[in-house]
Amino acid sequence: MGVSIRDVAATAGVSVGTVSNVLNRPDSVPETTLDRVRAAIAELGYVRNDAARQLRAGRSTTVGLVVLDARNPFFSDLARGADDEAAKHGLSVLIGNSDEQLDRELRLLSLFEEQRAHGVLISPIGDELERLRELRERGIPVVLVDRTAPGSGFSSVAVDDVRGGRLAARHLLDAGHRRLAYAGGPAELRQVADRAEGARAEVASVEGATLDILPVESLTVAEGIAAGERIAALDPAQRPEAVFAANDLIALGLLQALTRAGISVPEDVALIGYDDIDFAAAAAVPLSSIRQPSLTMGATALAILADEAADPAREPRDVLFDPELVVRASTGG
Repeated sequence: MGVSIRDVAATAGVSVGTVSNVLNRPDSVPETTLDRVRAAIAELGYVRNDAARQLRAGRSTTVGLVVLDARNPFFSDLARGADDEAAKHGLSVLIGNSDEQLDRELRLLSLFEEQRAHGVLISPIGDELERLRELRERGIPVVLVDRTAPGSGFSSVAVDDVRGGRLAARHLLDAGHRRLAYAGGPAELRQVADRAEGARAEVASVEGATLDILPVESLTVAEGIAAGERIAALDPAQRPEAVFAANDLIALGLLQALTRAGISVPEDVALIGYDDIDFAAAAAVPLSSIRQPSLTMGATALAILADEAADPAREPRDVLFDPELVVRASTGG
């Protein structure tokens, strides 16, 4: 049995209410009493049960952040931005990894509801948002991150991925490439679909240009390697002249597989990624990419969530950042 607040009160010779004041409102306690209670806390090794206190209050100070892949540095940076902002509001961020699996996403949402989270930031897998509406109806605010959902009633913080797809394709087209490919998946991820939509629209504006889809099962280096091996197996005349990868992890896998097969980047196949993670600039062939302001996105989403927790009647806000083209050696920059 752990040390209780009653044990501290008995040792210090004060009431339980006085110990509570020392813990929560120390300015209201005389200095001599404060010292006596703190000495008793140190002597007994008392640790307050903050979780129980928060549950009695009806809401914890923890914000749940559900990401598609915790291994992706983009989401690590987004989490850091959210955590920095959370500290300003007396909150903390707990990260849950859905691993692009709907059942895991739903389990995480149930966990955060059971813990009476202060709110939830989430990059959802599909377009069905009913579970998120249930959370909101039960008093837990929800903000979408790295994802837009116009008309859903949820606030969102994202980058204009359609524009990002157009930027990537336009850069490759301006370099003279006409046989393009897009490596991305799974298709039900809105970010993947939006980036493909933008690339298609840009390619369609140039006569003679084509865009093939290279489907991958997840946004990982391993899937990028598999896609690169498929490209390497093609007859050189059938290979794409340039590849737009849905994120930098896929692009790094592509770069590894193509290099291993003796296919030069960018001389044989140009390559551009998305997110501009730190590893992009440090690759053997520095990777061109579409940059997202990940730290700012995380901080903005947390600030909106804190506002909605304080005032549930606030109108939802959609914040859409512009992506930025970063040109490096993988496209000849």
